[in-house]
Amino acid sequence: MIITEKIFDIQTGEETVIEREETADEQKSRLEQEAFFAQEAAEIEIKNAARASANEKLEALGLTTEEIAALTK
Repeated sequence: MIITEKIFDIQTGEETVIEREETADEQKSRLEQEAFFAQEAAEIEIKNAARASANEKLEALGLTTEEIAALTK
């Protein structure tokens, strides 16, 4: 992966743009973060699906939205 870095020299006001290949450590860190965020997203999706399913079942029993909300507090 190409990394773009911008370096700004305060004294001269010059901005330098450098493109370079990521290092092995940077790649490892990026892949770990991507895996972590993918896992978090999957867990959130599972929780949301379970919550929606539970709400559907409670509504099928005739509970109102307010009653369902009261059960989750």
